Amino acid sequence: MNLRRYAERLGDVPAYVYDLPGLDAHAAGIRRALPGVEIYYAVKANPDPWLLRTVAPHVDGFEVSSGGEFAHVREVLPGARLAFGGPGKTDGDLRLTPYRMHVESPGELRRLLAGRREPVDVLLRANLEVPLAGAALAMGGGATPFGMDPGGVAECLELVREPVRFRGIHAHLASGLAAEELLKVAGAVLEFAREVGAAEVNLGGGMAVDYARPEARFDWAAYGAGLAGTPERLRIEPGRAMTAYCGWYLTKVLDLKRVHGELFAVLTGGTHHLRTPVTKGHNQPFTVFSAGSSTLPEETVTLVGQLCTPKDVFARNIRTSLRVGDVVAFAMAGAYAWNISHHDFLMHPKPEFHYISGIS
Repeated sequence: MNLRRYAERLGDVPAYVYDLPGLDAHAAGIRRALPGVEIYYAVKANPDPWLLRTVAPHVDGFEVSSGGEFAHVREVLPGARLAFGGPGKTDGDLRLTPYRMHVESPGELRRLLAGRREPVDVLLRANLEVPLAGAALAMGGGATPFGMDPGGVAECLELVREPVRFRGIHAHLASGLAAEELLKVAGAVLEFAREVGAAEVNLGGGMAVDYARPEARFDWAAYGAGLAGTPERLRIEPGRAMTAYCGWYLTKVLDLKRVHGELFAVLTGGTHHLRTPVTKGHNQPFTVFSAGSSTLPEETVTLVGQLCTPKDVFARNIRTSLRVGDVVAFAMAGAYAWNISHHDFLMHPKPEFHYISGIS
C-alpha cells in the first residue's frame, strides 16, 4: 500500500500513517554513524509501541521521563534498558530502578537516598553556561528548571553514598542544533565531566530537524566522526531526529473560504491531533492528493483545522492549489505530534493509526 492509495480511502476522520521500513532504515543509518556511542531513544518524542519495536534493534536503550513512560516501555519491551530523567520525579518515581537515574538536584538526591534500599546507578544532570546560539529550545546554558549548575553538582558529589552510586554526568542543554554546534556543546560537557572525574557522559539529544527543508537532515556522520576517539563512555538521546520523518498526518479539505480578501482552507482534524506547527511556529510541510482531474491555479492559502481558536493553524500563506475533498498529507509527523497534542479539546474523533510497509 502506498500513501496515495491510502489517501484515496480517507473518510472524515484524519489518520496517522507510519512508514516502519523507512524508520528502520533511518535508525540503522544513525547506528552505523555512531560506532562506540550508546544510543537511547527519547520516548517522549513518540511512544507508539510499533515505533518502539522498530527502533529497538538499533538502540542500546530508551530514555523515559515519567513513571508512565517507564511502565509503558516495560510493557512493550520488557528487557529494554531505561534511563529515567525529568525535572519533577515523585517519591514513587524515585523508588523505581532503571538502568540509569538522572538526578536533577541536591534535593532530589536527598529524597532518593532517603527512600532507597536497593542500589541505583545515577548520572548527575549538569546545566552548564555554554553558548547555545541557534538552539530551538534551551534547557541549559543559564537559569532554567533543568539540571543544576556546577555548584549543585559539587553538592551532590558530597552527598552521594550507597545504595546510590555515581556513574557520571548527563547534560541535555538544547534542542535544534546542527552537528557542528552540537559538537561544540559536547566538548564543553566533556571538559566539565573530566573536571569532576566522570567516566560516563550522556550528551542528551537536540539534533536539528528542519521543517522548512525536510531533505536537510542532521549530519549524523559528521557528529559521529566528531565524537570518535573520546575515552569516556558516551551516550546520546535522539528523539525528534529519530522518528519525525516516518510519520504522516492525513486530513481532508472541508471548506474553502475567503475572509477579508484572504483564502482559508478548513481541514478535518487540527492542532488537537498535530500540535507541532503551532507550538514551533512553522508551516508543516505537506503533499496534496487531489480529488479532481483538472489542474487548478495556485493561490495563497492558510490551512487551518476544525477548532474554535485562531491558533488552529497547520500552515500560513502557502502557495498551492486546493479543492474541497482534496487530501492534505502533512509530512514529518512522527515526533511530538499526536502524543503532545490536546486530544480532548472540542471532543472531535481521535485519528486512525495505520502502519504500512512502505510509502511512495
